[in-house]
Amino acid sequence: MSVLTGERDRPRTRPGAAPGRNGRSSAFFVSALDGSPRWVAGALAALQGALLSLLVVVLPAVAAYVATSADPANEGVEWFRSVVVGTSLWVAGHGVPPDVAGAQVTLVPLGITLLAVFTSWASARRSGVVERAAFLSGTVTYALVVAVLGALVGGPAAGLRGLVGGALVGGTGIAAGLLARPEAPPWRELTRPVHGRLPVVIATAVEAATVAFAALVLVAAFVVTAWVLAGRTTIVAIAEALGVDLLGGAVLALAELAFAPVLVVWAIAWVAGPGFAVGEGSHFAVDTMAGGTLPAVPMLGALPGADLTGGPSLLAPLLVVACGGVAGWYLHRGLRSRDGLRAWSATAACLATALLTGVAVALVVLPASGGIGPGRMSEIGAPALLVGGYVALEMLVGALVVVVPADRLLRAATVQAIRRGWGRLRRS
Repeated sequence: MSVLTGERDRPRTRPGAAPGRNGRSSAFFVSALDGSPRWVAGALAALQGALLSLLVVVLPAVAAYVATSADPANEGVEWFRSVVVGTSLWVAGHGVPPDVAGAQVTLVPLGITLLAVFTSWASARRSGVVERAAFLSGTVTYALVVAVLGALVGGPAAGLRGLVGGALVGGTGIAAGLLARPEAPPWRELTRPVHGRLPVVIATAVEAATVAFAALVLVAAFVVTAWVLAGRTTIVAIAEALGVDLLGGAVLALAELAFAPVLVVWAIAWVAGPGFAVGEGSHFAVDTMAGGTLPAVPMLGALPGADLTGGPSLLAPLLVVACGGVAGWYLHRGLRSRDGLRAWSATAACLATALLTGVAVALVVLPASGGIGPGRMSEIGAPALLVGGYVALEMLVGALVVVVPADRLLRAATVQAIRRGWGRLRRS
């Protein structure tokens, strides 16, 4: 598809190239711009994705400034300041912490991160070129955009962090978008060289860990929904106390959406057991609740209160165990038809799945923890390693409960060991 006209290019097949999906060529040599280098399409797709997500964040900030420009409290504040605020929030979604009142906001607005990944995906899927040069140029271009904007609003150090964060966020979205194009080869075809070199146990464990992590995120989303329903009265009361108008309410809602995925990550920490904090001295867990004074933000009204502490909530870690059971079912189905396995293979696969899921959870908890200001608000989130360890242990229990009784090799080895032990006992 052409970047400039939006018209779909005719599929062209390079001699000797393997056909991709829909019978089209999977060769990485199709240019979206006639006569231009292949990397140009990747760079333009990255610019489109970055600009779109940036505008989604900056325009509401500018609109809020225009709506409140007549307020005496905003006297002397230039309109460009709203652009800086919106840009700071956008680069924060890429891991570049902005400064607020002399303190760095290290809590990453994961909603902005997901938005940036989505716009990069959509742009690459629409106008990208499925080739390595396009992917690399797109990733570099996106990283440079984030680095430049980060340096402008936060200095050279912020620019360096933006270079890394932009490469991770932009590269993820661009890669997913290119792989979603019709001429792209299937995911399994791309990963076959690596997948084929891995032991069967590890390869199956990677897939099972992906299933387990997705199930855990889904469970956490349902938990957050329950929190919102339980705390809807508090949420409405906080919103009414703020007294915002229609535009202000819309901007506030967009700002809260930027941090909504953070609440889902906190729910993972809550369900797993360790819980999380929103300010120094606070602790929200299934067995205890110490809230303290919280900012007047409607979203925080959804945090679990005393009515969700203790009692049935103490059984919440069983939800993680259930996710481990889902992973165990996937492992059993994936290993039962494989040859060359040992009696310990299924158990090793369960252990690998639990460890991989725990690592994935820890990596997600890290950006969802940090600070949003000075003083007690410098401690927000959950301990990543502790949450990851809890999740790994609970996942292991759930996977073993499903896999061990159903594994024929382990059953046969156990019966054989019992018979040998009984025989030795009789001879003695």
